Formats: sequence, structure tokens, C-alpha cells
Amino acid sequence: MKFSVTSIGLIIATLYKTVVADVPLVYSKENTGSSCNPPQLPNPGQCPTVQKLPDPFEWSNGSGRVKTLADWECRRNEIKAEIENYELGKKPAPPQNVKATYSGGTLTVVINDNNGSATLTSKLNVPSGNGPFPIIIGMNSGTGSLSASQFSGFIQVPFNHDQCAKYSMNGQKDTNAQFYKMYPNLKQAGDYIAWSWGVSRLIDGLEQVKDQIHADISHIGVTGCSYAGKMALFAGALDERVALTIAQESGGGGINSWRVSDTIGNVEKIDNTNYSWFMQALKNNFGNGKATKLPYDHHELVAMIAPRAFFTLGNPDYEWLGDKSGYTSAMAAYEVWKAMGVEDRFGFNFVGGHTHCSAAGSQVNDVNKFIDRFLRGKNTNTSNMLSSTVNSDYNSWISQWKGYKIDTSSAGSTPENTTPSQTTINNTQPVPTSGTGNGNGNGNGNGSGTGNGNGTGNNTSNGSCWSLKLGYKCCKKNNMVVLTDTDGQWGVENNEWCGIVHSSSCWSKKLGYNCCTAKCPKEYYIDNDGSWGVENNNWCGILKFC
Repeated sequence: MKFSVTSIGLIIATLYKTVVADVPLVYSKENTGSSCNPPQLPNPGQCPTVQKLPDPFEWSNGSGRVKTLADWECRRNEIKAEIENYELGKKPAPPQNVKATYSGGTLTVVINDNNGSATLTSKLNVPSGNGPFPIIIGMNSGTGSLSASQFSGFIQVPFNHDQCAKYSMNGQKDTNAQFYKMYPNLKQAGDYIAWSWGVSRLIDGLEQVKDQIHADISHIGVTGCSYAGKMALFAGALDERVALTIAQESGGGGINSWRVSDTIGNVEKIDNTNYSWFMQALKNNFGNGKATKLPYDHHELVAMIAPRAFFTLGNPDYEWLGDKSGYTSAMAAYEVWKAMGVEDRFGFNFVGGHTHCSAAGSQVNDVNKFIDRFLRGKNTNTSNMLSSTVNSDYNSWISQWKGYKIDTSSAGSTPENTTPSQTTINNTQPVPTSGTGNGNGNGNGNGSGTGNGNGTGNNTSNGSCWSLKLGYKCCKKNNMVVLTDTDGQWGVENNEWCGIVHSSSCWSKKLGYNCCTAKCPKEYYIDNDGSWGVENNNWCGILKFC
């Protein structure tokens, strides 16, 4: 028998520290929604014309809008797939093998993947002491174009982008660069996908040597200016381990909207950007005034960073930067942070009176507040940090969808990937009855675990004993859920891990409750019937966990 949602609050509070978790500031995975179904990607000629900025909340197939933060993970991956398909090329999945070492002040990361190998190096500036120290990754220098003094006490990590793809201003791509030799099928891709991949591999390396350099992996920032501002933007958008993205004067192809830029004169547009940085197909299919055929725009690229922190700096003195477009796009992206109730994680400063890539005093003050809060972890007020001397009727570009709200009541930090053999129950660590083996997932989740055989990675139990494939029996009775990971739910019987099987049918229907519709419901209560979530202030039975 169920109690009301209100009266059960005391019980829930006993089971959990808090019912409503904070919206995550950062994630422990490069891409939390990697298992989401990809969107349909029509041929460019079949894309409908969308005159205004596309709705970032609407599913690509037009079936509705995202409702929860878990939905946003999948919607974010739809945007990612569109940008990769029409603009950049596909960012390779995390490599099969990454090995990092730190010696003589240099981080060396050796990547083996796709029958090839690449080596990245970075001369780190590591503070003295025991840390833990936050990390700033600067595009081609330790702190990008911002002052090193702004990152005092940080591990400063220069990303040497030519090690991945050689920088070119004339659109001539060097396909002998390490990235393109490792992934020859991506020789037509834009360099920004190679560079964002390289930043991710540096983060892989930092994770491996974090104890040696006393690194705080949960506080990583990226920064760069101009073409490197674009680089920082793509790096932060495409890797959710980045806590703060600082894009300085990124211009066209950065924060700017392709659509808006088409309307404002002598600025960087699809027609005249650099086609070693972007795929030539972007110009062929969407240039010459056809930006309105893009299924997305760059306010959605910026929005891929949400709910993590983002700050951008402009310079309206330079016409080429197109700050009117950047401001419009930023205000559009801001709607996503507002929808999540975390608008204090978003800021910008568009002011002139300074040379290109040399921040004005007010910009330094503003960005320092974001650095203090989101990288140093200080209790700094970052609300309403939206300074601009640029005037733009941004409302006309977003009026059809602005003001939307996302349900974040089930938000929570993404847990570290753990297997039962890595978790302790009552100070006693269960020992698997089978030997260790690698269960690589090929379905809706990562089935890696301990046991014999290959896991299917299917998070949805269909009544069969899914954990046998990982070397564990299934629970004989309705056990309390002790651990939920990417394979499923785990209980403990006789001090050994067992998989909890749920029916594939809506078991809660017979009790008068619907099943949860969210892709990754938050578990609020467990009883002898099963695991319960909450939707629209009503209980719902949980069938699938992420």
C-alpha cells in the first residue's frame, strides 16, 4: 500500500540525504548520453527551412520537448550528432588504450586506437604543495590568452594543438598530422573535432596521473581566444568533464549564430570561414544564404555545456567578430540555463576599449568570479553577470520557445563507474564466484564488469537473469537495491552480489500507478513491490535505470 507523496517525505529523507539533488556542476564521463539513440540526419537538401533560432528543447524528430535533466542528456547528444554530421565530422569515441606518464614536468599521453598510435605532450606548471589543485587547460598556452596570474594555484596545462592537427589560416589541411593518420576516415573532418579530441585525451592523461600531481579532476577549465576561443568552446561542449568553459572573442564559428551572422554584414559566416577548421560540406550545403536550412545553430552548441558553467567575452570594437550575432546567440543559449534553474552558471561580457584577445578590466573581474566559484570552489556570487554594450533584438529570434522550464527534481551527479567487486558492503567485499573477465557492452549501456563472458549492456531487465553473463547469480527474493550501475541493479545475498530482475511489463499498474516515462528515473523509494520514482507529483514504477 502506498502513502501520499507528501506523507512519505519523512521516510524518503531517512533513506536519502536529500530528495532533490543539486543539478550537477560537472560529470565524471566524457559524454553521459553516449548510449542515447541517435537522431535522424536527413540529407541537407531535405532539411526544412527554419528562419529563427531553432528550439533547443525540441527533439529532432519533432515529437515534443525535453522534460527532465535526464532527457537533456539525450537531447544534448542529438545536437552533438547534428553538429558532427553537418559541420565538423564525428568525434571518435574514447580510445581503446590510453597510457599517461608524468616525468620532468611533462605529461605524456600515448593513445592507441583504430590500429594507430599518437602521442601528446604538455609541459605542466604544477604548484608546490599537496593540493588538490584545480586545472586550467589553455589553448596553445598554459592559460590561453588570459593572464597566468588569474590561475594562481592551478595546474596549468597547455594544449599544443599542432600535435593533433596543424593550425592553418589558409584552409589547407595537413592530413599527415597525428589525428588524421590515426583516423584516416576523418581526413575531410574539421580540425576542431581533432582539437577537441586532443583536449579530451589530455584529460584522460590527467586522470591517470592525478595523484602524482595532486590534481583536482572535478575542477577542470578550458580557455582560449579567437580561433582558440572556438577551440575551447568545442572542447567544453564535447567533454562533460570540463567544469568551466571560457570562450574569449570566438566570433563566427564560435558562439555566434550562423543564421544571425547572415544578416549583419562583414563578419565571419559560413561562406567565408576557414575550411580546414570546418568541413567543406558545411559551405557546400549551407553557404550562400542557406544557413536557415541547418537543423541547429550555435546557441545550441553553447547549450551543450549546460548545466555546467560557461562564460564568454566579446569585443564589439572589431566588426569581424560579429558580437551582435554572439550576443543574440548567447541570450538564446542562456534560456537553457534558465530552464534548468541554474542561470548563475552562465555569464558574458561584451565590451570594447581593448585590443583583440586582451581582456578589459571589467571582463577580468567578471571571469575571475566564475574562476573562483566553479574552479576554486569559493562561495562567489555569479548571478546576473550579463554585461554588454551590444544592442540586439534577440527576442525576435527566440520568442516562439523562450521561457521553457525543465524538471530538475531528479537531478544528481553522475556516479563513478563501479562494478560490484569494487564496492564494499558492511565492510565485507563480496568475492565473485567466477574468474575475472571483460564484459564489453554493445547495447544501451556499458556492460563492463567482473565475470565470464561478454555483457550485452542492456539496462532493461526482461525477466531473464542478466547478471549471469557477468558471473553473478540473480537474487532469489526481492532485495533492497544496494548499487545501481550501467549493467543494472544489484543486491546482496549470503554476502555475495546478485542481480535484481525486474519485469519488462509495467508491474506498478496492478497497484494503481503508471510506470515512469523518463529515460533515467530517480529512485525515491524501495519496497517489496519494487523501486519507485515520482512524476507530476505522483508515484511511478521504475522499469529502467541508467
